[in-house]
Amino acid sequence: MKITERPLHIIGVPMDLGASRRGTDMGPSALRIAGLAKALQDMGYPMERQEDVATPAPETRPLPQESARYRDEILETCEVLCERVLQTLSAEAFPLVLGGDHSIAHGTVAGVSSYFRQQKKKLGLLWFDAHGDMNVPEHSPSGNIHGMPLAHILGYGDSELSGIGGFQGKVDPSHVALVGVRDIDPQERGLMKESGIHVFTMRDIDERGMAEVGQEVLSVIDAGTDGFHVSFDVDGLDPEVAPGSGTLVPGGVSFREAHLLLELCADTSNMVSMEVVELNPILDIRNETAERVKQLIQSAFGLSIL
Repeated sequence: MKITERPLHIIGVPMDLGASRRGTDMGPSALRIAGLAKALQDMGYPMERQEDVATPAPETRPLPQESARYRDEILETCEVLCERVLQTLSAEAFPLVLGGDHSIAHGTVAGVSSYFRQQKKKLGLLWFDAHGDMNVPEHSPSGNIHGMPLAHILGYGDSELSGIGGFQGKVDPSHVALVGVRDIDPQERGLMKESGIHVFTMRDIDERGMAEVGQEVLSVIDAGTDGFHVSFDVDGLDPEVAPGSGTLVPGGVSFREAHLLLELCADTSNMVSMEVVELNPILDIRNETAERVKQLIQSAFGLSIL
């Protein structure tokens, strides 16, 4: 069933346990205040329901272990999220997951992958991010789990985080595209090359333009698959476009480049799920980042200039 034929289910995951900077727990609220649900309804999408996955605040938890901070709490939350996403897809609805830091992707992608596994179908993955997110606990410079989800999704690292949903290796690396990356930790570099994923750095976008890069991304995530998930980290955007994120890296994807990438995704009608993460209203200016991200989400759902 195509995206345009399915009702929406918005799932908020107000979690910032995976990051060292507080505030991403308010990301879902910022997007709701920006009018995201109404904007999608105005485009003709029926809203099935909205809900939040309960998440604990760091102040209520014991001091975290340094190699994987708040691992147990993140694992528990992501196991619940995995089941919610699986239930949503099984009901032929579209899960739009609002974070929260990027550690929630452990649960989102596990849920989508579980559904595809049940259907014996192949999943593609677009990972839009300034960072590689391919650290593992024993090598992470910070111990922050929001820098680890892609590694665990591919089956590396902590066995329980990589095994959410009951299996490891959520997506075939040949169908994974990492786009907008410009800040990679030393230990990640080797794992990224070993994994076999397709990486499109900011240099690729600078030299070739987003139109060409976007088409190649689609050849990775859409060709030979039965649909794809979009994991959109706000810090993949240039900080001048999106100041409201906690791990800003200068020289990112422009507003129009991001629109084009998501418009190309919408043209396929094969996006099966989407998550938006790392929106931090504490660092934003009058909710401007949330307003811009709302417009980008609309592009992913098919809003066009004409």
